[in-house]
Amino acid sequence: MRRTFAVMLAVLAFRFPAFSQNDSPIFRAEGVSAFVWGEDNGSGAVSSSIRDPVTGHAIHKLSYGRIEVSSRAGFESISGGEVGELLSFTTTIINNTESDLSVRQGGASVDGQVALPLSVVRTNKRLNKKERKQVWELKRMHCFSSGFLPDADFFQFNPSPRVFTVTPKTALTVSFVTKDPRYYPILCSVQGCYPKGTIRFSVTVNAADFVFSWPGRAVVNCGR
Repeated sequence: MRRTFAVMLAVLAFRFPAFSQNDSPIFRAEGVSAFVWGEDNGSGAVSSSIRDPVTGHAIHKLSYGRIEVSSRAGFESISGGEVGELLSFTTTIINNTESDLSVRQGGASVDGQVALPLSVVRTNKRLNKKERKQVWELKRMHCFSSGFLPDADFFQFNPSPRVFTVTPKTALTVSFVTKDPRYYPILCSVQGCYPKGTIRFSVTVNAADFVFSWPGRAVVNCGR
């Protein structure tokens, strides 16, 4: 699988080692194979886009061989009067091969700025005050509580990120939630409000990164 040097650099920008949420990320200098949605020339991957039959919103798909990865993206204002926006990505990996697939979090960037995954919990009732400040409750995120995005599994901010396994002839759906790292990230007009710039998200399947690029105006406002 051959990719251009420019694509390899783009993939490196998604890779980051363990560090605290207040630290600046240091990218690993390692090369991996990458498939970028919309850039299929010579890679063997096929990009496509369909509309959700219920909501009518776009779902991007990247297929390589017998592996299909699809992605949806949404955004919403942070609840509780806090300033900022949450960006949410849901990815479904379909394994039509005869072998297990390993799935790991790739990363996200917003106009070139790294956006780290948030720690998500279904409820914080059993956590102490300090722990509650470090996690985000699922019920606070309308993109998930409304059913717009599924809430089966999540990539989390963790020094040892979880590795998911997709067995043959099955599928896995996993989500990634982050806070937009920019100031004033939303642009509003008569057409509505949406994030400025370009948002990128990737997921790693075995040794390949599947990268999805979303223009801000294509990200769905799934807030209240």
